[in-house]
Amino acid sequence: MNNKFRLFIFLFTFFHNSLIANDNEDVKTDILFLKIQELESEIAELRNKVESQDYLIEKLINESINSDEESSENIEDLAINTDVRFKGIEDPKSIDQVYKAAIDALENQDLEKAFVLFNYFVDSFNDEEKRPLSYFWLGEISLMNNELDKSKDFFMELISLYPNHYRVPLAHKKIGDIYLKTNDINKAKDKYNFVVREYPNNTASSLALQLLKNME
Repeated sequence: MNNKFRLFIFLFTFFHNSLIANDNEDVKTDILFLKIQELESEIAELRNKVESQDYLIEKLINESINSDEESSENIEDLAINTDVRFKGIEDPKSIDQVYKAAIDALENQDLEKAFVLFNYFVDSFNDEEKRPLSYFWLGEISLMNNELDKSKDFFMELISLYPNHYRVPLAHKKIGDIYLKTNDINKAKDKYNFVVREYPNNTASSLALQLLKNME
C-alpha cells in the first residue's frame, strides 16, 4: 500500500507540475504576443512621426531657399471673377467670401479655380476651421489631377499643422492611396493599418480596412 500511495503521490505531483508549467508557458506566450503588438504599434507611430518631421524639415529648407521670392501680386488684383474680391487679410467677410467661392467652384467641378482659391486661402488666412479643410481639398484636387507628390504634401501639411483635426484620419488614408497608386504596396499597407489601429471608429478606418482586404 505504501508503494502504491507513493506512486500515486509521485504521479499526482508530476502531472500537477506539468500543468503548471504548461500554464506558465501559455502566460509567457500571451505576454510575448502582447509585447510584439505594442512594439508594432510604437514602430508605426514612430514612422508617422518621422514622416511628419521629414516633411517639415524639407519644407523649412525650401522656404529658406525661396525666402526672397515673394509674390508681388496685390490682393485687390486677385479677383477670380467680378463677384469675388479680396478686401483684406483676416477680414471675416473676406475669409467667408473666399472659402465660399472655393467650395462653389469645387461643387461646379471647376478644379482649377477651386485650387487657386483654396491655395490663396491657406496662404492668406489663419482660420482654424476653414484653413485645415482648405489643405485637405488642395490635397484632394491634386490627387484627382494625379499630381501625387503635390497631393501628399498638402495632406502632410494638414497632418503636421492640425494633428487633431477631424480630417486627419482621412488624410492618412489618402496618403495610403497615393502609395498604392505608385505601387509602393508595403507603405500603403503600413499606412492603412495605421489608420485602422489609430482611428478605429472613424469612417477612414472602414475604408482602409476594405482596401487591406482587397490587397490580400
